[in-house]
Amino acid sequence: MISGLPALSHEQQQKAVERIQELISGGMSSGEAITLVASEIRATHTGDHIVARFDDDDEQV
Repeated sequence: MISGLPALSHEQQQKAVERIQELISGGMSSGEAITLVASEIRATHTGDHIVARFDDDDEQV
């Protein structure tokens, strides 16, 4: 799968981490917190995007 991901500055990444930690501290699971913050970033991000390719198959070499 190829996906366009938001290109975040170090400061934006740090704020995302802090937001995730805040949600976890409030009782949310880490998976839910990451999903929520990622959705928020995708919905509000106006900067550049990077192209990333994710292999869906678990090929062993």
